[in-house]
Amino acid sequence: MADVTGMKVNPPTKRLHGRTPRIGIRPTIDGRLGGVRESLEDQVMALAKAAAKLIEKNIRYADGTRVKCVIADGCIGGVAEAAKCAEKFEKEGVGVSLTVTPCWCYGSETMDMTPLIPKAVWGFNGTERPGAVYLAAVMASHAQKGIPAFAIYGHEVQDAGDTKIPADVSDKILGFARAGLAAAELRGKSYLSVGGVSMGIGGCYVTESLYREYLGMRNEYVDMSEIIRRLELNIFDQDEFKKAMKWTKANCPEAADPNPKGQRRSRAQLDKDWETVVKMTLIFRDLMIGNPKLAKMGFGEEALGHNAIAAGFQGQRQWTDFMPNGDFLEAILCSSFDWNGIREAFIVATENDNLNAMSMVFGHLLTGTAQIFADVRTYWSPDAVKRVTGHELSGRAANGIIHLINSGPAALDGTGQQTRKGEPVMKPYWEITPEEVAACLDATKWAPGVTEYFRGGGYSTIYKTRGEMPVTMCRLNMVAGMGPALQIAEGWAVDLPDKVHAVLDERTNPTWPTTWFVPRLAPNSRFTDVYSVMANWGANHGAIGYGHYGADLITMASMLRIPVYMHNVPDEKVFRPSVWTTFGADLEGSDFRACANFGPLYKS
Repeated sequence: MADVTGMKVNPPTKRLHGRTPRIGIRPTIDGRLGGVRESLEDQVMALAKAAAKLIEKNIRYADGTRVKCVIADGCIGGVAEAAKCAEKFEKEGVGVSLTVTPCWCYGSETMDMTPLIPKAVWGFNGTERPGAVYLAAVMASHAQKGIPAFAIYGHEVQDAGDTKIPADVSDKILGFARAGLAAAELRGKSYLSVGGVSMGIGGCYVTESLYREYLGMRNEYVDMSEIIRRLELNIFDQDEFKKAMKWTKANCPEAADPNPKGQRRSRAQLDKDWETVVKMTLIFRDLMIGNPKLAKMGFGEEALGHNAIAAGFQGQRQWTDFMPNGDFLEAILCSSFDWNGIREAFIVATENDNLNAMSMVFGHLLTGTAQIFADVRTYWSPDAVKRVTGHELSGRAANGIIHLINSGPAALDGTGQQTRKGEPVMKPYWEITPEEVAACLDATKWAPGVTEYFRGGGYSTIYKTRGEMPVTMCRLNMVAGMGPALQIAEGWAVDLPDKVHAVLDERTNPTWPTTWFVPRLAPNSRFTDVYSVMANWGANHGAIGYGHYGADLITMASMLRIPVYMHNVPDEKVFRPSVWTTFGADLEGSDFRACANFGPLYKS
């Protein structure tokens, strides 16, 4: 049994440099004094405060802190007050803007003109004052000026004095806010490549224009030899290493060695490998976010880190042919806990697949949860499963399954051992209990790496994800001549009988973590059946997170001008800027045309 004595949830920690983006609330009003404006001031400000309260109550940043809203000092009736609001928002670090009004306003004078901030307008649906007319007018101004904005308009008419936010409006405000904050969080952060390209995998090739023009990020590069330098010179916290080794020995049990007897590493080599992979974990984390303790040891430059919101480790083959693999460091860092307690997950990509890393970042920022990195490995049809195992698939799995499995690491949260109301979940770290950490650790074993793959040893993660857990798989791909494009598949992790799982798993590699995935079918050519999803997946990897958040991914992608070319989100949940409707009636095609028309968000 895992030993989690004394483990606790760590308080929110600001790991990265740069201001935490806030949401700005802009109450706009009819500027005509002498009776009109005065009659509306209280209601307009009440709506602004209600929107702020809704957001602050329901959304947290990925580090666990509550989202903060900034409300303009007064209602905005014209360009001078709009400029005053913009000045305040800049000082307060606002990264997302929501305009609210129940009445007519002068659109081009009151609109938010800041080009890089995601923005939405809630036009109150009430017949006494034409808030909906203003919404339509200001959306036309946004379209004409080339500053896309989201239109929020309630389905039902409300009474003039009603300050309640209807459920459909609430859903749109929160969806917009989550996506806007996720997009804003990326700005100014780094992606850190440790090593270069792994085995010719396309996702390992960093396209700097993606980061600079679409995400507002920068790229950092470190050769894998830097890890060897820090290993040899002991550039890591020695006290933390002792603590980490004690925790690892108590909580990371070895599985049977899968290698033939003549190819197994000695006990002394295995023990040395454990020390090395734990040190690698400390070093890799320090490379990402820095460590002030290194400065006290005389390593001031190393103490700074690379301000990396995500990173990738090349590993194969130049590293793994002679050194222990990166599976342990990737699995532990990507999990929501380690020897220091329960904390926010990091994002680390296997094989330096930066595109899958950023897909994981999207999911993490939108949900606050850890992410699973996996190969999209095999489609198993019902007939193939029956032929090989004699078992007939049923329930959600009746139409076939996709084997998501990775060569070693995946967040231990992916075991599905955390629960909510008796159901398996992956929780934001601030909701995880020590008992759930123990359950995740107990469900995981660590096998010595298969030496035909990993000549230098190391340890691979073994677990099976519990079903029936709702999950979303996504993947960012790069296409020559077009740029980035996103694909999304909402579905479920499903259970297979242990004997069936063992037979199917054995055909790939039983020392790697497995998620049996079933996408939700939809009336489009990519989701007509499970096979079509596998056949149309754009790369060998996918990022998997808890819950169905495809709609938020679509909203976020539109903010960044990244088109979505494959998804199974119902049409009624798709929420993009209002101007997208002018690019055609087909939702998918209009997305591509709109993104191409407006171009990358940060392109100069």
